[in-house]
Amino acid sequence: MKLNTHTVLHDPRGLFGADLPLDRAPYERLVAAVLSWTDPVALTPHDFEQIALQLTGHARAVATDVRHHTDLLDEDTGPRALAEIILAEAQRRLSTPHQGTLHCVQNRARLIRALYDRLQTAPGDATT
Repeated sequence: MKLNTHTVLHDPRGLFGADLPLDRAPYERLVAAVLSWTDPVALTPHDFEQIALQLTGHARAVATDVRHHTDLLDEDTGPRALAEIILAEAQRRLSTPHQGTLHCVQNRARLIRALYDRLQTAPGDATT
Protein backbone atom coordinates (compact mmCIF):
# COMPACT_ATOMS: atom_id res chain seq x y z
CA MET A 1 0.00 0.00 0.00
CA LYS A 2 1.38 3.38 -1.03
CA LEU A 3 0.90 6.25 1.40
CA ASN A 4 -0.64 9.44 0.14
CA THR A 5 1.89 12.25 0.51
CA HIS A 6 -0.33 14.98 -0.95
CA THR A 7 -2.27 17.48 1.09
CA VAL A 8 -5.54 18.80 -0.24
CA LEU A 9 -5.88 22.46 0.54
CA HIS A 10 -9.34 23.93 0.75
CA ASP A 11 -8.93 27.68 0.32
CA PRO A 12 -12.20 29.07 -1.08
CA ARG A 13 -11.34 32.66 -0.13
CA GLY A 14 -7.86 32.50 -1.69
CA LEU A 15 -6.03 33.48 1.48
CA PHE A 16 -3.32 30.83 1.34
CA GLY A 17 -0.22 32.53 0.05
CA ALA A 18 -1.92 35.92 -0.07
CA ASP A 19 0.96 37.51 1.81
CA LEU A 20 3.51 36.19 -0.66
CA PRO A 21 4.58 38.82 -3.18
CA LEU A 22 4.21 38.03 -6.86
CA ASP A 23 7.40 37.76 -8.88
CA ARG A 24 6.59 40.47 -11.39
CA ALA A 25 9.81 40.74 -13.38
CA PRO A 26 9.52 37.51 -15.42
CA TYR A 27 5.89 38.23 -16.25
CA GLU A 28 6.61 41.82 -17.22
CA ARG A 29 9.22 40.50 -19.66
CA LEU A 30 6.81 37.88 -20.99
CA VAL A 31 4.07 40.49 -21.43
CA ALA A 32 6.47 42.81 -23.29
CA ALA A 33 7.60 39.96 -25.54
CA VAL A 34 4.06 38.78 -26.30
CA LEU A 35 2.90 42.30 -27.11
CA SER A 36 5.82 42.82 -29.49
CA TRP A 37 4.92 39.80 -31.65
CA THR A 38 3.28 40.54 -34.99
CA ASP A 39 3.36 37.17 -36.77
CA PRO A 40 0.34 35.02 -35.80
CA VAL A 41 2.21 31.85 -36.78
CA ALA A 42 5.44 32.74 -34.96
CA LEU A 43 4.78 29.84 -32.58
CA THR A 44 2.77 26.66 -32.74
CA PRO A 45 -0.76 26.64 -31.31
CA HIS A 46 0.53 24.41 -28.49
CA ASP A 47 3.17 27.02 -27.56
CA PHE A 48 0.55 29.77 -27.60
CA GLU A 49 -1.66 27.62 -25.35
CA GLN A 50 1.15 27.15 -22.84
CA ILE A 51 1.82 30.90 -22.78
CA ALA A 52 -1.91 31.55 -22.40
CA LEU A 53 -2.00 29.19 -19.41
CA GLN A 54 0.91 31.03 -17.77
CA LEU A 55 -0.63 34.43 -18.40
CA THR A 56 -4.08 33.31 -17.26
CA GLY A 57 -2.78 31.98 -13.95
CA HIS A 58 -0.75 35.10 -13.32
CA ALA A 59 -3.65 37.38 -14.29
CA ARG A 60 -5.84 35.62 -11.73
CA ALA A 61 -3.20 36.12 -9.03
CA VAL A 62 -2.74 39.81 -9.88
CA ALA A 63 -6.52 40.32 -9.98
CA THR A 64 -6.70 38.88 -6.46
CA ASP A 65 -4.08 41.39 -5.32
CA VAL A 66 -6.00 44.22 -6.99
CA ARG A 67 -9.18 43.05 -5.26
CA HIS A 68 -7.48 43.09 -1.84
CA HIS A 69 -6.18 46.62 -2.42
CA THR A 70 -9.51 47.78 -3.85
CA ASP A 71 -11.27 46.62 -0.70
CA LEU A 72 -9.17 49.17 1.22
CA LEU A 73 -10.50 52.09 -0.82
CA ASP A 74 -13.42 54.22 0.28
CA GLU A 75 -16.76 53.49 -1.35
CA ASP A 76 -17.96 55.86 -4.07
CA THR A 77 -14.52 57.14 -5.02
CA GLY A 78 -13.03 57.43 -8.48
CA PRO A 79 -10.08 55.09 -7.84
CA ARG A 80 -12.37 52.40 -6.45
CA ALA A 81 -14.80 52.74 -9.35
CA LEU A 82 -11.94 52.39 -11.84
CA ALA A 83 -10.58 49.36 -10.00
CA GLU A 84 -14.04 47.75 -9.99
CA ILE A 85 -14.33 48.30 -13.75
CA ILE A 86 -10.92 46.74 -14.35
CA LEU A 87 -11.74 43.80 -12.10
CA ALA A 88 -15.06 43.22 -13.87
CA GLU A 89 -13.28 43.27 -17.22
CA ALA A 90 -10.64 40.88 -15.87
CA GLN A 91 -13.34 38.49 -14.70
CA ARG A 92 -15.08 38.68 -18.08
CA ARG A 93 -11.87 38.03 -20.03
CA LEU A 94 -10.66 35.25 -17.74
CA SER A 95 -14.02 33.47 -17.92
CA THR A 96 -13.49 32.82 -21.62
CA PRO A 97 -11.42 29.75 -22.49
CA HIS A 98 -7.89 30.41 -23.63
CA GLN A 99 -6.91 29.53 -27.17
CA GLY A 100 -3.69 28.70 -28.91
CA THR A 101 -3.55 31.97 -30.84
CA LEU A 102 -1.50 35.14 -30.82
CA HIS A 103 -4.69 37.16 -30.38
CA CYS A 104 -5.54 35.27 -27.18
CA VAL A 105 -2.11 35.59 -25.56
CA GLN A 106 -1.91 39.28 -26.46
CA ASN A 107 -5.32 39.88 -24.86
CA ARG A 108 -4.14 38.13 -21.68
CA ALA A 109 -0.91 40.17 -21.75
CA ARG A 110 -2.86 43.44 -22.08
CA LEU A 111 -5.04 42.38 -19.16
CA ILE A 112 -1.99 41.78 -16.98
CA ARG A 113 -0.60 45.17 -17.95
CA ALA A 114 -3.90 46.86 -16.97
CA LEU A 115 -3.97 45.00 -13.65
CA TYR A 116 -0.37 46.01 -12.90
CA ASP A 117 -1.21 49.62 -13.75
CA ARG A 118 -4.05 49.44 -11.24
CA LEU A 119 -1.72 47.99 -8.59
CA GLN A 120 0.72 50.87 -9.12
CA THR A 121 -1.94 53.34 -7.99
CA ALA A 122 -3.40 51.17 -5.21
CA PRO A 123 -3.01 52.15 -1.55
CA GLY A 124 -0.42 50.41 0.57
CA ASP A 125 2.49 48.32 -0.64
CA ALA A 126 1.09 47.19 -3.99
CA THR A 127 4.26 47.22 -6.04
CA THR A 128 5.10 43.54 -5.55
